[in-house]
Amino acid sequence: MIPRYTPAEFRDLWSQKRKYEAWFDVEVAACRAMEGAGIVPPGTADKVAPFREKLDPNAIDEIEKVTRHDVIAFLTHVEGLAGEPARWLHRGMTSSDVLDTALALLLAEATDLLLVRLDAVLDALRGRIEEHRRTPAIGRSHGIHAEPVTFGLILAGHYAELARDRQRLFIVREDIAVGKIAGAVGTYAHLTPSIEAEALSSLGLRPESASTQVVARDRHAAYLAVLGVIAAGIERFSTNVRHWQRTEVGEAEEHFKKGQKGSSAMPHKRNPVLTENLCGLGRVVRAAVVPGLENVALWHERDISHSSVERMMMPDATATLAFMLDRVRSVVADLVVYPERLRQNLDQTGGLWASEGILLALVGQGLGRQEAYVLVQRNAMKAFEGEGEFRALLQEDPEIRKHLSEEEIAHQFDLNHALAHVDTIIDRVLKGA
Repeated sequence: MIPRYTPAEFRDLWSQKRKYEAWFDVEVAACRAMEGAGIVPPGTADKVAPFREKLDPNAIDEIEKVTRHDVIAFLTHVEGLAGEPARWLHRGMTSSDVLDTALALLLAEATDLLLVRLDAVLDALRGRIEEHRRTPAIGRSHGIHAEPVTFGLILAGHYAELARDRQRLFIVREDIAVGKIAGAVGTYAHLTPSIEAEALSSLGLRPESASTQVVARDRHAAYLAVLGVIAAGIERFSTNVRHWQRTEVGEAEEHFKKGQKGSSAMPHKRNPVLTENLCGLGRVVRAAVVPGLENVALWHERDISHSSVERMMMPDATATLAFMLDRVRSVVADLVVYPERLRQNLDQTGGLWASEGILLALVGQGLGRQEAYVLVQRNAMKAFEGEGEFRALLQEDPEIRKHLSEEEIAHQFDLNHALAHVDTIIDRVLKGA
């Protein structure tokens, strides 16, 4: 994580201080459950718990320089703080009981923060969709004019994608909120499943169904894959904004704030810097997906090849995505849309977008599809090459007029006809159907 792309909540969440606090919470929860099982003296957890506030990350790190084992360094520090009662901590447990369970706590908290941000993006999109529900625009395929849409409908596609992402994130949040307190190879040799269940429940977690020394890493791989999908969706929207902002297109642009400068050389520049930034950050989040998948295959009951990777990619992926969600929300909320330019671009080809409607109308009058295609295409190509306006060319083509009246041709150029079902689609999206 670097400060530039790390929201304050995630800086604190992934700090050394918060990490050791999570470890402490796991140890105390396990200790309390063991008290209930009668294998640890009553009151032990209560005697240790107050020392959470005195945890010193720097002191733990200094001890680790000698022990070369982070959990032992942590336990040594806690024993130094709490004294004799701390000897009961970690009874029957292994390091991964602490590490994996604490990681689940932090990831669950990170996910809750991401869900709040995702909801804010959806709220911002909903408002802009309603604002531009009936703002005509040209749809594009391969970057080329296709048929009419509305700007609200375009945004609705992004809304639907992010709504699916929210559902995915909610599901994977449940999948990742899993810990283990099952001992060295997950067999509860010196513990019991009931101790584990009680301790994890107090932390808001569930037990891994069949752990080894670790919680299975397919869970973490799936989690990171969902983060990657969300980042990809943000990048798709950002790529559209960058296209809309091109001088030749000019349909919408990022809000250019007072005092903002676009170029050190050219004072006229208003560049899509926010969405370009989002496209770049999307690569960072997606970069965690493959290592996450590669962490699934560990030797036998466990190795630590996954550990170093997760120390970097879990904070980076979650914090970077949080930053992306904050930024894309502001881009959506402040996006400057130019309805006049949208209409100008829609009309730029003189109605070539109606070619399919004319084709189908001819087929409906009895022509073969390929024959009708040739008749429409030859007029479309003339319009492309500047030999006339498409609608006028159709009206003047005797072979077409043999089958279609002036009114029948005009009907295919009616935007109300082309956009008749837009409200149905948008309503379906916003209602979550």
